[in-house]
Amino acid sequence: MVIETTRFGSITVPEIDVVTFPEGMLGFSKIDQYVLVEGADVSLFIWLQAIKKGSVAFPLLEPQIFEPSFKIDLMDDDRKVLKMDSLEHAKVFSIVTIPSDPTKMTANLKAPIVLNCKTRLARQVILHNLDYPIRMPIYTQLQRHCSTSSRTIFPEDDVPQYQAVHLADELPDTLTAL
Repeated sequence: MVIETTRFGSITVPEIDVVTFPEGMLGFSKIDQYVLVEGADVSLFIWLQAIKKGSVAFPLLEPQIFEPSFKIDLMDDDRKVLKMDSLEHAKVFSIVTIPSDPTKMTANLKAPIVLNCKTRLARQVILHNLDYPIRMPIYTQLQRHCSTSSRTIFPEDDVPQYQAVHLADELPDTLTAL
């Protein structure tokens, strides 16, 4: 299928790469289908793009990039919705807020996105038992990370190309399971 987005233009998305949030996301309960989108460049961000609402997309990062000790423990209800017993086939992402001054960007560690890569079911979980911040400043940590890797914080091209992440082929090597 081809989806129209306001941020990335037209993107071809194989049905098998559609990610379903059975309950939607916090504040977006009526939007339940998304696709992960990545740039064809070496920028760090993966985007969670709504399928039916082209103007809704969330920048995501793996929390270990800026918080190496980040760990989660799923509650029974989370495991049930995600249809998973362990995090073996899961990817975990933090939603990033990027204001006009990117040095003020923050990540939400309190409510990460957990994706079961096998079933393509996802959920935004609330980590009640862990004391993670909702708005963790991350720009300095991202700069440090980029200085030791081949990745960049933002696209290097003025008009970067974007494509759906093919979950059937597994997520890119830059994404690591917890």
